[in-house]
Amino acid sequence: MINEEKIKLMNKMAMYEEKQGQEDFKISSYHKKDYTSFQTILTLIWVTIGYALIIGVLAVVFLDMILENLGLLMLAVIAAAILIVYIVLLISYGLFASRFYQKKHTRARGRVKKYTRMLTQLERYYGQERKKKYE
Repeated sequence: MINEEKIKLMNKMAMYEEKQGQEDFKISSYHKKDYTSFQTILTLIWVTIGYALIIGVLAVVFLDMILENLGLLMLAVIAAAILIVYIVLLISYGLFASRFYQKKHTRARGRVKKYTRMLTQLERYYGQERKKKYE
């Protein structure tokens, strides 16, 4: 006899495995601090690369203006502005990324725990069927 509850449970599990399961299993395999630190460092590296590219493009675009007004003071002001904006950008992205990836890990871990509970429940259904079969 077909158990409808078992079929519904198996369907929920299959949907989860297809949609989010693989990513959640990968995320929850890390400790929260390790996952958050690694992803935050990657974010900061990409922010640095992006910022360097933007500064490079702006330097090329405004090269004429920079060369006309080039002086030691102007060069120091531009370098200080670039450095300050970079530090502010790095700190803000670092804080945002850290919080974002902590939440992402917590949610993934919760979904994996729910999936594990469904597996346990499914195992109980099969255990009940085996008992009935041998009685």
